[in-house]
Amino acid sequence: MKNKIFSVILILLISIILISLTVSAAAKDKIVFADPGWDSVRFHNGVAQTIIEEGYGYPTEVISGSTAATFLGLKEGDIDAYMEIWTTNLGDTYYGPIKEGIIIETSVNFNDNAQGLYVPTYMIKGDSKRGIEATTPDLKTIYDLKDCWELLKDEEDPSKGRIYGSPPGWKVDEILRAKVKSSNLDEYYNYFSPGSDSALSAVIVAAYEKGESIVAYYWEPTWVMGMLDMTLLEDEPYSAEKWTEENGYACEFAAMDIAIAVNKDLPERAPEVVEFLSHYHTTSAMASAALSYMMKNECDTRDAAVWFLKTREDVWTKWVPEEIAEKVKEAIN
Repeated sequence: MKNKIFSVILILLISIILISLTVSAAAKDKIVFADPGWDSVRFHNGVAQTIIEEGYGYPTEVISGSTAATFLGLKEGDIDAYMEIWTTNLGDTYYGPIKEGIIIETSVNFNDNAQGLYVPTYMIKGDSKRGIEATTPDLKTIYDLKDCWELLKDEEDPSKGRIYGSPPGWKVDEILRAKVKSSNLDEYYNYFSPGSDSALSAVIVAAYEKGESIVAYYWEPTWVMGMLDMTLLEDEPYSAEKWTEENGYACEFAAMDIAIAVNKDLPERAPEVVEFLSHYHTTSAMASAALSYMMKNECDTRDAAVWFLKTREDVWTKWVPEEIAEKVKEAIN
């Protein structure tokens, strides 16, 4: 009798051990994404997370922070993947770790982008449908802003105009502050840094809806550029010589490769995920359309990502094997 009981207990113990080993083998490492604070990177995070979770079976997480903090996290391995790196803005901060092998660039997400100082087009051309007359018909370049600062007065300091710049903590905030000085716009304008991406977009939209004058930093792709008629002010043609901190970034922002990069350890931990990210490629127009959908439907970036996956199968199904695509489609439909 004792032998039978011992045999049963032994079988149960072996079964428990085998089950534990099976579960451990099946468990997959969590893939951590960076959120440096703007909507388009959150949209791309959502697309990648949905595919990785539903198609490859990996849990995912997002860590938020400034550009500097999240990029440091990528280098140190606290963050696995960065879906939208504005490479020229970061310069050696990005290319240095690439050369050292600390991070790996998997692909170029998109390269049809723009950024700089924008004004509502009605300031230059007017808007007959809204009864708005052109107030700055000669405004073409950032240097022309010197002639119209009184139309863009800073309510807190009426002796100067106001330029709405980048949220703090973004690398471009440093660039814009230097540009305002190198172009001597600081003699006519105060540079104001809104607290967040949403605060910046809110002030632009509020001015636009009232038909008021405003000059602000923004970029494409974004829902703002997808929904509003804005004009990018011209600058000196881009040159590597002028685009330095010492020279105050005294030229236009170059269209750049917006890269996807991963920590050096991810290829060993999740090779199939890195393979997927190596095929990930979109356009500014795709992201702007998804973000416009998000705003019009009052949903979040993850919902916009699912909308993209449902409506653009012609794009994303080329990034993954057929069986993975089928798993994702089954999960979102």
